[in-house]
Amino acid sequence: MYGPPGCSKTLTAKALATESGLNFISIKGPELFSKYVGDSERSIRQIFAKARSAAPAIIFFDELDALAIERGSGNAVADRVLAAMLTEMDGVEQRHDVIVVAATNRPDMIDKALLRPGRIDKIILVPLPDAETRREIFRIQFRKMPIADDISMEALVAKTERYSGAEICSVCREAALEALDENLECSHVTWQHFISALESVIPQTSEEKAKMYDEYGRTLRTTIR
Repeated sequence: MYGPPGCSKTLTAKALATESGLNFISIKGPELFSKYVGDSERSIRQIFAKARSAAPAIIFFDELDALAIERGSGNAVADRVLAAMLTEMDGVEQRHDVIVVAATNRPDMIDKALLRPGRIDKIILVPLPDAETRREIFRIQFRKMPIADDISMEALVAKTERYSGAEICSVCREAALEALDENLECSHVTWQHFISALESVIPQTSEEKAKMYDEYGRTLRTTIR
């Protein structure tokens, strides 16, 4: 899974494990690197060994771009870690009932050898939320906070175009804090509080960057073929 930050890629992976009832092993890419020679590769082997012993299981690599950097980048440790991953994924020891899921914000940095059929061959774009999704996020957030009658759901949906799900949640939290800063005993969050929150929480994904993710998807699929 790839896409802009804050679009619930990690949450989607956890939901997949919960719905399927499989054992779930979550790994942050950077945490596997060690200054000691051989430690990083051993960690990769141990992860896959643990998954095989707990099969059926899902191994989830978060921030895959930090772990599977394209070979030849000048990072010898990263090259060895990637080689260990490739060996474990389709090498001598076959995986049994082990599913590998990964997430990244930078698909362009991942070595293409990892993205061929038999390894990570399903590439899914997790885009910024559309209007209906943003509306549902606000609806869920409003269940946990008292809002005034002057709040317009549709206006908020229109004003949060290009906001990620995490940024929309941040807008709601910021609006609540604005209300408390104004009056610790306030009973409702008003429209003006949301306006102030929207001014302080700025979307991090530009229109150009969103288009780049679409282009990456077409490029990756062409490469896999």
